[in-house]
Amino acid sequence: MPVVLRVGPYRFFWYSADTSEPAHVHVERDEKTAKFWLQPLRLARSNGFALQELRRIERIVRLHHDELMRKWNA
Repeated sequence: MPVVLRVGPYRFFWYSADTSEPAHVHVERDEKTAKFWLQPLRLARSNGFALQELRRIERIVRLHHDELMRKWNA
Protein backbone atom coordinates (compact mmCIF):
# COMPACT_ATOMS: atom_id res chain seq x y z
CA MET A 1 0.00 0.00 0.00
CA PRO A 2 2.01 2.97 -1.20
CA VAL A 3 1.40 5.96 1.06
CA VAL A 4 1.22 9.01 -1.19
CA LEU A 5 0.41 11.71 1.36
CA ARG A 6 0.27 12.27 5.11
CA VAL A 7 -1.60 15.22 6.55
CA GLY A 8 -2.12 15.42 10.30
CA PRO A 9 -3.61 12.11 11.45
CA TYR A 10 -4.58 11.06 7.91
CA ARG A 11 -2.75 8.59 5.70
CA PHE A 12 -3.61 8.76 1.99
CA PHE A 13 -2.72 5.73 -0.08
CA TRP A 14 -3.75 3.33 -2.80
CA TYR A 15 -3.39 -0.37 -3.29
CA SER A 16 -0.92 -1.43 -5.96
CA ALA A 17 -3.63 -3.51 -7.66
CA ASP A 18 -6.04 -0.54 -7.89
CA THR A 19 -5.07 0.37 -11.45
CA SER A 20 -8.17 -1.26 -12.95
CA GLU A 21 -10.37 1.44 -11.34
CA PRO A 22 -10.57 5.15 -12.13
CA ALA A 23 -8.24 7.47 -10.22
CA HIS A 24 -9.00 7.47 -6.50
CA VAL A 25 -7.35 7.65 -3.10
CA HIS A 26 -7.99 5.80 0.15
CA VAL A 27 -7.64 7.55 3.50
CA GLU A 28 -7.27 6.09 6.98
CA ARG A 29 -7.18 7.41 10.50
CA ASP A 30 -7.22 4.96 13.37
CA GLU A 31 -9.85 2.35 12.40
CA LYS A 32 -11.73 4.70 10.06
CA THR A 33 -11.49 4.51 6.27
CA ALA A 34 -12.78 6.35 3.23
CA LYS A 35 -12.27 6.32 -0.51
CA PHE A 36 -12.48 9.37 -2.77
CA TRP A 37 -12.75 9.33 -6.55
CA LEU A 38 -10.43 11.97 -8.00
CA GLN A 39 -12.08 12.61 -11.40
CA PRO A 40 -14.54 14.12 -10.56
CA LEU A 41 -13.72 14.55 -6.90
CA ARG A 42 -16.37 12.86 -4.78
CA LEU A 43 -16.70 10.46 -1.88
CA ALA A 44 -16.93 6.83 -2.98
CA ARG A 45 -17.45 5.28 0.46
CA SER A 46 -16.72 5.79 4.11
CA ASN A 47 -16.58 3.67 7.24
CA GLY A 48 -16.48 5.40 10.62
CA PHE A 49 -15.83 9.04 9.70
CA ALA A 50 -18.36 11.65 10.78
CA LEU A 51 -19.69 14.00 8.09
CA GLN A 52 -17.72 16.96 9.46
CA GLU A 53 -14.47 15.00 9.29
CA LEU A 54 -15.25 13.79 5.76
CA ARG A 55 -15.62 17.42 4.71
CA ARG A 56 -12.21 18.17 6.24
CA ILE A 57 -10.67 15.22 4.38
CA GLU A 58 -12.31 16.27 1.12
CA ARG A 59 -10.76 19.75 1.51
CA ILE A 60 -7.34 18.09 1.96
CA VAL A 61 -7.88 15.96 -1.15
CA ARG A 62 -8.98 19.05 -3.10
CA LEU A 63 -5.92 20.99 -1.91
CA HIS A 64 -3.56 18.17 -2.99
CA HIS A 65 -5.55 17.06 -6.03
CA ASP A 66 -2.91 17.90 -8.65
CA GLU A 67 -0.19 16.12 -6.67
CA LEU A 68 -2.40 13.05 -6.18
CA MET A 69 -3.22 12.92 -9.90
CA ARG A 70 0.46 13.22 -10.85
CA LYS A 71 1.33 10.36 -8.52
CA TRP A 72 -1.59 8.25 -9.74
CA ASN A 73 -0.48 8.69 -13.36
CA ALA A 74 3.21 8.04 -12.61
